[in-house]
Amino acid sequence: MHRSSDDTIRPVWKPGTMVYPLPAVLVSCGDYDNANIITVAWTGTICTNPAMLYISVRPERHSYELIRSRMEFTINLTSAAMARATDLCGVISGRDTDKWKAAGLTKARGVAVGCPYIAESPLAIECRVKQIMELGSHHMFIADVLDTLPDPRLIDPVTDRFDLSKAELLNYTHGHYYAQGEELGHFGWTVRKK
Repeated sequence: MHRSSDDTIRPVWKPGTMVYPLPAVLVSCGDYDNANIITVAWTGTICTNPAMLYISVRPERHSYELIRSRMEFTINLTSAAMARATDLCGVISGRDTDKWKAAGLTKARGVAVGCPYIAESPLAIECRVKQIMELGSHHMFIADVLDTLPDPRLIDPVTDRFDLSKAELLNYTHGHYYAQGEELGHFGWTVRKK
């Protein structure tokens, strides 16, 4: 137990990865005819210029070798409507199951990579692996973003603005899935002059 400066007593736990919520994404990999999907929550932005992302994958996962051999993958953001498919693709193996069929997802041909993206995804991000960092239980694939493919239904025809908030993005928190909730503000709203 640890007593903080305000006299609150907190338990002290062993080191853990308790940064939540995380995006729950579906990563497609392999070639179009032999593509697989893996659910990943350990993903994020590394750099905006050049645009770079990462995913962390256990080496024993079927998708690991597909990504490593082709050095490319696609991150597919998920929505509340895709919650079942997102969970399913994380608990069954692509070694013996066609996850596309089992999850009821549709392959769409990639633009800059050979692996397909998921047609139902609100946004697909095609990536080329730049570096693999072997960190322990997971290896981090650091990748350049080649392009982004937004769902045209989320683009306002009048303003041409992409509105990802309409997608009810899925996130993962300590073993549970949640849809993105109510907007509380926007970047800079606390200092914006009225």
